[in-house]
Amino acid sequence: MQTHLHDDVNQLLLQAKRFPTLNIPYLVAQIQARQKAKNKLPEWTENLDVFFPKMLSLEQSSSEITAKFKASLVKGETLLDLTGGMGIDLAYMSKGFNKAFYAEQNNELLKVTQHNYQVLGIENIQFIEGNSETWLKANETKFSWIYLDPHRRDDTGNKVVKLQDCEPNILEIKSLIFERTDNVLLKVSPMLDIDLAILELKNVSNVYIVAVENEVKEILFYLQKDYHAEANITAINFLKQGHFSEGKSTEQHVFTFQKSEEKTAMIGFSSPQHFLYEPNSAILKSGAFRMVAQQFGLQKIAPHSHLYTSEKLVNDFQGRTFQIKAVCKLDKKEIVKHITGNKANITIRNFPLTVKQIREKLKLNEGGDDYLFATTDAQNQKIVIVCSR
Repeated sequence: MQTHLHDDVNQLLLQAKRFPTLNIPYLVAQIQARQKAKNKLPEWTENLDVFFPKMLSLEQSSSEITAKFKASLVKGETLLDLTGGMGIDLAYMSKGFNKAFYAEQNNELLKVTQHNYQVLGIENIQFIEGNSETWLKANETKFSWIYLDPHRRDDTGNKVVKLQDCEPNILEIKSLIFERTDNVLLKVSPMLDIDLAILELKNVSNVYIVAVENEVKEILFYLQKDYHAEANITAINFLKQGHFSEGKSTEQHVFTFQKSEEKTAMIGFSSPQHFLYEPNSAILKSGAFRMVAQQFGLQKIAPHSHLYTSEKLVNDFQGRTFQIKAVCKLDKKEIVKHITGNKANITIRNFPLTVKQIREKLKLNEGGDDYLFATTDAQNQKIVIVCSR
């Protein structure tokens, strides 16, 4: 397998007859999984004794960097993972505990995880086979922490987002969980409505929106049994796949606020000045639209566009920064005066046309060093901001 780790898997399947004594479909599946997970799980893919289960389990699993981030949040005597899966999260979180428990009702997946933990030298795990909710009801053991990442697909295999549509339904078993622990870490879909989830879950101490290379991967809720105050919301963006630091780092951006601060944040509006700013995806998902302007001393271009501007450059902004070259109407003759070649990167913010429609209208190819932001300004005018980085 090591010899063919970087080969084309389709070509390997076609050559199966050359290796009659080998289970080629199995080996090819392992090679394909390693190729797909190379950046997501570097420590696991480097160990050739690690076995990768079906692709769906791999797709749904956490990445190494997000698992390490979770591990930085939880520590104690005992940890129970109610939704074991591939066991990526527990592999890293268990390092902060004397003993951890892995619950999984899929026997095949449980055996795979047992094997992988053994070859990775993870020894403080006890395995629970069967329905975790049933086990929880039958056992009155108390835990320092309980972690769960509910299954987010329905009976037909379609993705679901709402808490009540996931398995297990945290809203139904929360009271039972709080009989067994005071601390719960819940992983949910990056598409979930955060404000609604806080209202539904209650007891939410912290919310973490976790992005990797500007793509929101997951949202975490820290629930405390006796917590009734306002939730702290943290947007974190890891700038490089595979790098995590518990302290301050140039490799990650962290932005923390509360919704009450967002409501009262003082902001101003301005037409585009010299620089344009687009917050990273974690901040945008968090809803810190006013706080980000206040924190970095920026003006908003419009109430609902979520683009920001300034006369002087703000070096430590958490997101993308551009130098503004021109502000135009959606007119090809006007725009091409300010771009190099017949191509540009196009983004829309509060604009009636799609990127595809704008590209067709302007007859511009994708790419290049120029960026077009099609948006609506504070006077409700449709504008295109031409920028470079």
